[in-house]
Amino acid sequence: MITDFPPSPFTWSDAKAAGVSRRRLDDAVACHELRRVLQGVYVDASLADTPLLRARAAKHVVSPHSVLCDRTAAWLLGCDVHDYRELDVIPPIESYVLRGHDPTDRPECDGGTRDLQPVDWCEVDGVRVTTPLRTAMDLGCKLDRRSALAAMDALMRAYAFTVDDMMRTLPRYRRRRGVRRLRTIVALADPRSESRSESWVRLEIVDRGLPAPELQHWVWIDGVPTYRLDLAYPHARVAVEYDGDEFHSTPQQREHDRQRREVLRQRGWTIIVLTKADFTPARVDAWIRRLRDALAGR
Repeated sequence: MITDFPPSPFTWSDAKAAGVSRRRLDDAVACHELRRVLQGVYVDASLADTPLLRARAAKHVVSPHSVLCDRTAAWLLGCDVHDYRELDVIPPIESYVLRGHDPTDRPECDGGTRDLQPVDWCEVDGVRVTTPLRTAMDLGCKLDRRSALAAMDALMRAYAFTVDDMMRTLPRYRRRRGVRRLRTIVALADPRSESRSESWVRLEIVDRGLPAPELQHWVWIDGVPTYRLDLAYPHARVAVEYDGDEFHSTPQQREHDRQRREVLRQRGWTIIVLTKADFTPARVDAWIRRLRDALAGR
């Protein structure tokens, strides 16, 4: 651990006050001794990235009257919903102040004023953050439908609120920008979805007029739950599986997938396998047709 920088998240002003030169700071970042946890906020690179560390970093850049909202709130709550293309550049902090206060005026902050009640926020190490439920509802208004459903699923999975909880909150969003989109996806949210891509697949299926599949369905063999399917129609013995790079990229993983699916096919299952390349409009049309045919027994 480096010793000439503050031990907790700090800004350039903090480092300067501790006697650190700007060149030393820039060199430490270039040599990966430090990392930027937020724009303008640095931390020892050896420290684990946790919601608590993020909250401590956020203290340096937001108004004391602000509440961290939307994707920043989800990130602090441990559910990262930022786009892949944003990973190279630290996105701005989405920070909104309560009525009667001036918004945070810093380039690394984005937001404005939002009507929030004390029930809408919690605290993470002294920083106000919208609750998981409020965060899910706000993201349902703000993000595209795919991303919003994935965020709702992830927050429900992590914090155990329900669709009924969201339905009870929905009247508060009357006339809010994006509320029509929010209404179309609240009832679809499901904490059993284990990845962003699974949420996307489920949304495409439902949007095309097909029945919602059962999530994380176990196939029993000789009285033992042996194989779990991402999205399944048990009566028709049709399953849709998404192969992401994290768990399906090595030769060993691919061979395991092949053997597993061969056993399932021998037992009468139709398995439709998707990857990240299958979300273009033409590809979606193609695998939806395959799914529709499989469910119809064709």
